[in-house]
Amino acid sequence: MNTPDPVLPMTVPAEGLPARVRIHEVGARDGLQNEKAIVPAAVKAEFVRRLAGTGLTTIEATSFVHPKWVPQLADAEELFPAVAELPVDLPVLVPNERGLDRALTLGARRVAVFASATESFAKANLNRTVDEALAMFAPVVARAKAADVHVRGYLSMCFGDPWEGAVPVPQVVRVCRALLDLGCDELSLGDTIGVATPGHVGALLTALTEAGVPVDTLGVHFHDTYGQALSNTLTALRHGVTTVDASAGGLGGCPYAKSATGNLATEDLVWMLRGLGIDTGVDLGRLVATSVWMAAHLGRPSPSRTVRALAGSGADSHQEH
Repeated sequence: MNTPDPVLPMTVPAEGLPARVRIHEVGARDGLQNEKAIVPAAVKAEFVRRLAGTGLTTIEATSFVHPKWVPQLADAEELFPAVAELPVDLPVLVPNERGLDRALTLGARRVAVFASATESFAKANLNRTVDEALAMFAPVVARAKAADVHVRGYLSMCFGDPWEGAVPVPQVVRVCRALLDLGCDELSLGDTIGVATPGHVGALLTALTEAGVPVDTLGVHFHDTYGQALSNTLTALRHGVTTVDASAGGLGGCPYAKSATGNLATEDLVWMLRGLGIDTGVDLGRLVATSVWMAAHLGRPSPSRTVRALAGSGADSHQEH
């Protein structure tokens, strides 16, 4: 794939940042579940394989939800076995014990539950209160841990809610603590409608640290609705976060939050981290090529600025950074 001159971006490290960041790639699940058209399982499997070929080590594969709710992922039983042998971590979303049963049957070793920091979104997404949802997740997490399966807890609406507006920081901290107390190994702080700004991100991370939440259990999941995803990510890195969710080509949003458009594009993230001298293990040229390939299948260009810039440049390189 086309990439710029290999010396660009110029590497200029900044103080107080981690040496390495693990990218939690969500394009194959969070991205494709928001497509109006059903992407064939074979295309999804090839997408995951190509993502694995870029050097990404964590690629969220699919979701074991009821097909009625997310028909785009109704092929989980077909898709997961097609990619299960890849030498990468392949987390899957499990909304309840039935979803966990399906995932464990296929040999999944990493699962995720999806909680909400607000009552309105919990009702819209899970048809439960926040605490009822946590109670539903308790046996899911317990059974997963008993099977020695890694559990991630997604927490949506951490920075704002389309029905409730501003979300108090202590409210988010309470649900984070509850998810850890259930046994989650890792939490992902979701800016579901993309309204976070750097000061808010810093305040939440400081509050979580003060509440005894280890920063190494935290990941961040920013949407770029208002163009803030990279600045928010940089703030999180300065607070010690080293896991960042991103979506190849900027695919995806949230089907239950109508104003949410656009996950942080993995390519945009890698470009910034590369310039900061932060290791990701990701080959940016291969990643851009993968997103261009998927965009062709979807019939539209990638919204990622980096994909658009690099797909049209002249030099050809697969250098690893």
